[in-house]
Amino acid sequence: MISMIIGLFAISEVLKGLEEKRSTKKHVKIKGVFPTKKDISVSKYPIIRGSLLVFFLGVLPGISATITSFLSYDLEKKVSKHPEKFGKGAIEGIAGPESANNATSSGGFIPLLSLGIPASPPLAVLLAALMIYGLTPGPILFEQNSEMVWLVIASMFIGNVILLVLNLPLVGLWAKLTEVPFGILAPIILLISILGAYSVRNSMFDVVVAIIFGVLGYVFNKYQWPIIPFVLCSVLGPKIESSFLQSMEMSSGNLLIFIQRPISLTILLVAVVFLIFSVFLMKRTKNRILQETGEQMEFS
Repeated sequence: MISMIIGLFAISEVLKGLEEKRSTKKHVKIKGVFPTKKDISVSKYPIIRGSLLVFFLGVLPGISATITSFLSYDLEKKVSKHPEKFGKGAIEGIAGPESANNATSSGGFIPLLSLGIPASPPLAVLLAALMIYGLTPGPILFEQNSEMVWLVIASMFIGNVILLVLNLPLVGLWAKLTEVPFGILAPIILLISILGAYSVRNSMFDVVVAIIFGVLGYVFNKYQWPIIPFVLCSVLGPKIESSFLQSMEMSSGNLLIFIQRPISLTILLVAVVFLIFSVFLMKRTKNRILQETGEQMEFS
């Protein structure tokens, strides 16, 4: 599983970057990164609205940061007394969407820890790590491994503080990294990925697996096929198959068992409603992006 994750998310990016012939960015001196009192005063309500918006949408698996950012931007533009300033540097159009963007990362832990459904590639990697260590996300996780759950919750607070320390004072340093030629970064990333795959079990087989899935991930990216469902199926596939066989044994092969019980029927109906609502949000966001930027965007 670790080799597969390394291939899909690291080696595939190297291959993608080589094809795109990524070039370095000209360094621009960055100044004035700290907000003024006026900026904070104007931004406080957009920050609250953006965070609350994602809090209620966080229960929907698959809601990406792109969708929540555009929904927040749309909301701020509608409630603003001066909507004509949006698109011309209005700080409300930055504070709201960025708050929604950041809150999406935390909100994704709701379906991950309660249902075992990752909403983004990083959470898919985290799910794989939990499964490797024998931790099954769901209600049982909160009962049997409550210490780990509270550790994850505490890490969110600590992580935000660390991000402030790293991002604001060192923003110039991170911008400087864009000047490193990709021809230098690519071999370093590839070397670290291969060493990481090999160090798991000291096996060249794991390295070969990482390379194979790296090529597969490159193909997925090239044709804009989503990687998260592939990872999700790889992680949860065996458990789903085992549970399905148990259900078939209990019902003597009758598939109606999944709709005859009130609990299972309710879960299936809720899943269908969430799916329809998610598709509606994605289509609405695509139209919004097309209107604002004139560009067609694909969501995975």
